[in-house]
Amino acid sequence: MSSRVRLILSALISFFFYFAWSYWANSITSDDQALVLRSALVQGTLSATITLLFTFILEKLVSKFGQSYLSLIFIVPIICTVHAKTKQNIAIFRSFRNALNRSAKYLSNNAIPGTLLLPLLPIAIQSSIAIGVNFVNQTPNLWLTVAPSIVITAIYGYVYTFTLLAKPTEPVLSE
Repeated sequence: MSSRVRLILSALISFFFYFAWSYWANSITSDDQALVLRSALVQGTLSATITLLFTFILEKLVSKFGQSYLSLIFIVPIICTVHAKTKQNIAIFRSFRNALNRSAKYLSNNAIPGTLLLPLLPIAIQSSIAIGVNFVNQTPNLWLTVAPSIVITAIYGYVYTFTLLAKPTEPVLSE
């Protein structure tokens, strides 16, 4: 399945599912059918749009960083260099360095793949936008409306990322 077909299909499924979910979730707490319908349209459209962006960002991140690994060895020196060279900071730096050396020996064959962090940026963006837009829209049952969207988006993000990594290398969204 091509990248464009995956994008469009994901967006359509997202629109219809979250339209129906939002309609149900908000009809529980409000008798104002215009507000319930508007909330469902907003959530459905928002979910479809964000799914398009989310999928696009994930494909770009996987193509760029999919085979990367993280190293924590550089974090402590960066943190410690901003502080003065006091006895306490030097002692803390030595403790961290010792802990990192021991951890590096233990984890030398167990590196953390960068792909575990790839979906976090799109998930954070999606969550912020979904909460913000529904708040501005005065969605009657805000948390029941957006919670499934956030959880399912997180699951989708990881499944989609690992699906992309399992496939043979192919152009991602060729333009």
